[in-house]
Amino acid sequence: MNKDWILQKKETRRIFSKSTWVPLRAMSNDEHGDSQHIGYTSEYFGCGSVAFPPEHRDIAEKVSWSDIGIGCTVQPYAYEDGYYSSIEQYQRNDKEPIGVHLVFEHPQPVIGRRMWILNPDLIVALRLIKDGNNWVRPDENFVVVAREIFDEKGEHQLIEIKREFLLDYLAARNLSLKLSYYKQRVENIISLETSEYHGLEDCQEERDNGRFELIIRSLNDIYGGSWAMFRTWRTDVDEEEDAPIMGPETNENTDYESSKGNKDGYNGIRVESEFWRDEWIEHQGISNRVRGDIDTNLPQFIIETDGTRMTSAELNNEDIGRWLWFRSNIINELLGFRGFTLKWYTAETGAIQSTSGYSVHFGINSVDFITVYAYDIARLPSWEQHIWAAQNVVPEGKVSKELLDSQVKAQPAATYAVEELLFKVMEMLEGEFRKEFNVSLFSHDIDHSEALKKISRFQSKDQASLLRLAKELVRVFSDRLNIQELRSLSTHSKKDDLGSNKLLQDVLSQKVGNDTARKIFGPIVGAYDMRVGDAHPTSSKIGEALKLAGINNEDSFLRQGQQLISNFGQSIYWIAKTMFEKS
Repeated sequence: MNKDWILQKKETRRIFSKSTWVPLRAMSNDEHGDSQHIGYTSEYFGCGSVAFPPEHRDIAEKVSWSDIGIGCTVQPYAYEDGYYSSIEQYQRNDKEPIGVHLVFEHPQPVIGRRMWILNPDLIVALRLIKDGNNWVRPDENFVVVAREIFDEKGEHQLIEIKREFLLDYLAARNLSLKLSYYKQRVENIISLETSEYHGLEDCQEERDNGRFELIIRSLNDIYGGSWAMFRTWRTDVDEEEDAPIMGPETNENTDYESSKGNKDGYNGIRVESEFWRDEWIEHQGISNRVRGDIDTNLPQFIIETDGTRMTSAELNNEDIGRWLWFRSNIINELLGFRGFTLKWYTAETGAIQSTSGYSVHFGINSVDFITVYAYDIARLPSWEQHIWAAQNVVPEGKVSKELLDSQVKAQPAATYAVEELLFKVMEMLEGEFRKEFNVSLFSHDIDHSEALKKISRFQSKDQASLLRLAKELVRVFSDRLNIQELRSLSTHSKKDDLGSNKLLQDVLSQKVGNDTARKIFGPIVGAYDMRVGDAHPTSSKIGEALKLAGINNEDSFLRQGQQLISNFGQSIYWIAKTMFEKS
């Protein structure tokens, strides 16, 4: 260690009112070595906090470490006269609550532990859920709002909260949070003259709105010195009696002994620094999350072909009568967030459902842009709007025809998305296969909503991603085929060497012949060859695989992805139709 470490100058300049994270309660001690011997070091941090309303600010200014620090008992109390102090209340004097605890203390002496509990009002107001040792907010992409840290024994060391969310909550309740914290550093050294601390002396000073103290003492002064012991006992108890009774204590029925001595021999010097500070965390009068205040930092969106923009607040009107245009990769970006799902309505329309509870109805237009009714974007939470705004573009290619059919004509198109059809025909094939052969076609089930995130035309942005899309198609179909059962149904002479696609093709050929079966399986085989191309992008067979999969490489990559899914699904449909159709 060195002088900078023991003097804590960098640390005392840092304040929590400007930090990302604010401790609500903390008690940690990082120790190394034996405290009575040379080489020992320790670093302790303790913090307590109480939130106060404006009417009690004058009293709150006077409380400090001894009142609201880590020694403050945060528990309920029932008075004999019937008055009850709930655990949330901070009382300066009995029956006079003046503040609010944001962390509660829950001692568990039976099992030898203690727990700290984040105030449930804060949890519910900010709509938090527990995720491991973190409290997260699903409404904002499961962002970590508060976190708990434990020691190796499972005891709480720290509960802290992200300041942005703390200020929102404090504003809603019109509270100011007062922190009182203490930081101590200690090192035991051989001598002051031969150490990094040469030249330091005891000192006390006001520093950075706090109090700093440096203490230098010999270990012998701390742990050595004289000692005395006094023991007294009763002499009038008959241990042979079945139910002995002690009478009042007197000089005649007591005896005592005493001893004293001196203990020293502790070599070395203890260098110790301490810092205390009280700090206020003030809200800014804005509570978008808890109170629902209007967010003044919302983005603007392009509404005209000349690039004219309009604020989100102006668009936040159900009758706004405008649409917005976005790049198609906005869908993948949103699906990358935890809890977001994709739902299809028609061939060219669908919805992004977010953790905020809103569903954004979108359409795909003639030039592959995503079009959305402006109000559906303007009503979203701020963080989601900013993501959409980053992909906002000048109007081009008109509004999606199928979106207009639904939102203007109130006549949704009678079409189906190829992504949804793919899963429907797989279910159809599985059902018919089980009915015919009394065995399962697939070895395991899949999560439909998760699979839709990966098997989507939006995944196809270039050739590499198109090939990865082919890999996902093979994964949900070919790789799930029940090879063991298919082998039992196959009549091929080399069935033990065949893969899943070939085995199913052989079962189909028994009904329709080799040529027809091979033709039906063409797009599936093409997709399988594209998957190989994903692993070996320079392969000369990629062009042949694309042709076999029925893909027109003159189309946009989004449309190529759509074709790939469509043709793959049609192959599965024809497998089911020709294999199980009654003559």
